[in-house]
Amino acid sequence: MAHNIPEWVYIAFTAVTAGGVLLQALVLLFMLFAVRGALKQFSELSKKAEEHAVPVLESTKELLKDLSPKLKVATQNLVEVSQTAKEVSQNAKEVSNTVKVESAQIAVTLNDVLQRASVQVDRVDEMVTGTLSSVAHATATLQKAVSGPARQVGALLSGLRAGFDVLRKKDNNGVHAAAEGDDFV
Repeated sequence: MAHNIPEWVYIAFTAVTAGGVLLQALVLLFMLFAVRGALKQFSELSKKAEEHAVPVLESTKELLKDLSPKLKVATQNLVEVSQTAKEVSQNAKEVSNTVKVESAQIAVTLNDVLQRASVQVDRVDEMVTGTLSSVAHATATLQKAVSGPARQVGALLSGLRAGFDVLRKKDNNGVHAAAEGDDFV
């Protein structure tokens, strides 16, 4: 099998392959320059970061050394405050329970006192009502007892007065009648 491929195809294929390889070499060369520039920028950036970050890290380290004991003390204080708050809460709960029990006992006692006072008020009311009724009855009886004889005595006195008036007028009328004479009716 003999292939009859013209020679110019081989030359064109070789030229295109050489051009591709050359183009690939140029791209790799440009990539090398780009990576080199990026490395320079990265190096400059890392130097700047070192210049600024290292002092910050050192001051942060010193700050942490200074704050570490203070944070420990603050944590211990918080634990103590938490325990104290817990104790206060338990004490408040106990006081609340005691107050509840005592207030219930006071309520029972007050209810008993109020019931007794109500009974006593009813008794006093009955006594006062009875006394007022007795006084009213005694007053009415006294009025009847006194007013009846007083009327009789008053009537008797009125009768006696009328009688004396009649007798006095007769004596006066007799003297005047003799002097006046005809005017007597």
